[in-house]
Amino acid sequence: MVSDKKIWNDFRAGESYALSHIYYNYVQLLFGYGKNFMDDDDLIKDSIQDMFFDLIKSRKNLGETDNIKFYLLRSLRRKLVANLKKQNLSVGYEPEKQWQTTSINSAESIYIEEEDRLSREKTISKALQILTPKQREILYYKYICEFEYVQICEIMAIKYDSARKQVCRAIKELKSVFSEAEILSLFLLFTPQKEK
Repeated sequence: MVSDKKIWNDFRAGESYALSHIYYNYVQLLFGYGKNFMDDDDLIKDSIQDMFFDLIKSRKNLGETDNIKFYLLRSLRRKLVANLKKQNLSVGYEPEKQWQTTSINSAESIYIEEEDRLSREKTISKALQILTPKQREILYYKYICEFEYVQICEIMAIKYDSARKQVCRAIKELKSVFSEAEILSLFLLFTPQKEK
């Protein structure tokens, strides 16, 4: 498996396979990430296209990275914020849709899955109501993207201590409403499953 660092350096050097690899491996993730900020699919697609255009145009001057996902999410966030400001729209982080999941099996399992999905959505909805958009965003980076605090600080343009405090406050808010077991199950819902 080729490392992110190698692919990124090949992209910076103008290798066409690297651009294709980056685009096709991350475009769906980027679109889903954009949906957390807005419902305007066209503006999200335009922002992704603009971001890739900017990356291609300035690739020889780009810095190194060993985490392409982080680099792209940070770049897209900046582009989305800029595009929203151009349209005089506020920046909000609403991850409800991305955290909903479904699966299809037999009639009985569909019913069980639907009950489970409704229960999860109720729990998630309750959690999201007590958290601010900034708290939702920081928990997304910490527990879904599994970014380190240094990366979170860079993407959100906040200080290290502030990032840690915000995560602690968000968890404290959750603890005021949920039991320890409910919080654990909530984070399990948000944690990406490793492919076997």
